Amino acid sequence: MRHIISMLLENEPGALSRVAGLFSARGYNIESLTVAPTEDATVSRMTLVTSGSGEIIEQITKQLNKLVDVVKLLDITESSHVEREIMLVKVRATGDSRDEVKRLCDIFRAHVLDVTATSYIIEVTGTGEKLDAFLDVLDRRIILEVVRSGALGIGRGEKALRV
Repeated sequence: MRHIISMLLENEPGALSRVAGLFSARGYNIESLTVAPTEDATVSRMTLVTSGSGEIIEQITKQLNKLVDVVKLLDITESSHVEREIMLVKVRATGDSRDEVKRLCDIFRAHVLDVTATSYIIEVTGTGEKLDAFLDVLDRRIILEVVRSGALGIGRGEKALRV
């Protein structure tokens, strides 16, 4: 089963390396990983997506909690949460394809961020399924480049991952 683990880490050199090393040493896979500072400059929030059985996820969370850099950890998959990804897609846009790409952007509520004489850069935000669907409807021959953030998630309601 797929799990989204959010954690607060000390914003120190090597913290990300120690988390990745823990996964590598035990043969676990990281499907996606995002890290950025929080409102407190001394703490970063890491969102990590991995897969495994309940026992494996429990072992991962116990091992992560033992790392000195980890301040707090939460498997947000276990509760109601909001999950999003962001994707940037560069497409060849010439002639009639320009109008077709714009129509697809409107349907998917995507935004054209950059326009040149021969290309568009498009931003799509939503669930992983929405991003996959957008790529599926685009003509593969016009896709020049794709960049995806991986999943970000936050729990719903009053409960928060805070120091």
